[in-house]
Amino acid sequence: MKKEPGGASDWPALPELAAAAAEWQTWLSDGRRSSAHTIAAYRRDLGGFLGFLTEHLGGPPGIAALGALAPADLRAWLARRVGAGLARSSNARALSVVRGFLRWLERRGALEAAALVAVRGPRLPRTAPRPLTVDEAAAMVEALAEPAPEDWIGHRDAALALLLYGCGLRIGEALGLSRAVAPRAEDRTLRVTGKGRKIRLVPVLPTVTEAIDAYIACCPHPLPPDGPLFVGARGGPLSPRILQRRMQALRIGLGQPDWATPHALRHSFATHLLAHGGDLRAIQELLGHASLSTTQRYTAVDAERLLAVYREAHPRAKAPTAASPSTAKGR
Repeated sequence: MKKEPGGASDWPALPELAAAAAEWQTWLSDGRRSSAHTIAAYRRDLGGFLGFLTEHLGGPPGIAALGALAPADLRAWLARRVGAGLARSSNARALSVVRGFLRWLERRGALEAAALVAVRGPRLPRTAPRPLTVDEAAAMVEALAEPAPEDWIGHRDAALALLLYGCGLRIGEALGLSRAVAPRAEDRTLRVTGKGRKIRLVPVLPTVTEAIDAYIACCPHPLPPDGPLFVGARGGPLSPRILQRRMQALRIGLGQPDWATPHALRHSFATHLLAHGGDLRAIQELLGHASLSTTQRYTAVDAERLLAVYREAHPRAKAPTAASPSTAKGR
């Protein structure tokens, strides 16, 4: 009989810890409703940590060995990852996964993990999202709609891009839509399944439904109700890399920045709403962010835009010239 990936026998640990790791993975799927992609990434991180402990401790670890670890052991594992050239973001995520597993074991009374979960990960630079301007976003959507080798592909890519920019979807969310939920002309909202399988409703602009209708009308492949809405050239599920590569090719000709990616269209959706008076809480709901602090990153983008306008337009913000003395006497 074929083993299920992530079963107890697949973990580099003693049987009781391997069984706990397999149960934790089931909890991620059933309790946290994490996506298959997230579960696979978490499994790699925890499996790598247990593999390190096997070498570090001289044998497969058990729950008792895990509970006896000191913060220095976690730091040695992180140092090994840094030495292997792994990025800070990757190391921070891996540490978060391990701490989450330790907390899960602690809640079940298996060990005491307070000292271990207190270990700090690498500091990550807090970067603001990089959106496109309104003109850049419009130019990209129009360029995607131009005839491709097969005309229907242009309609498909334009409809997909409009879902990202017009509704703020992640590309994975858009590609996860089934034909049955494709918005119609009379529909005002779209039901989207986001991270953690959370459902949200987002408004749909008429231009989005029109683009989707045009794509469906000329798509040469059957689109059954329970199948994907967006398909590839051969009729199978569409890979996100297809749109990424097409935008990469187009942005050169359009003179757009290197961050003109599908995800930048989602950033542009949020930034442009905020710039035109959109409520931050409402934008959080539209984007499907679990935390308002994630949405607040867009305020930094808007602040930078306002500061640029101020520097360009305000006479006192401009550098003094020979014709306009920098100081005024008698004040």
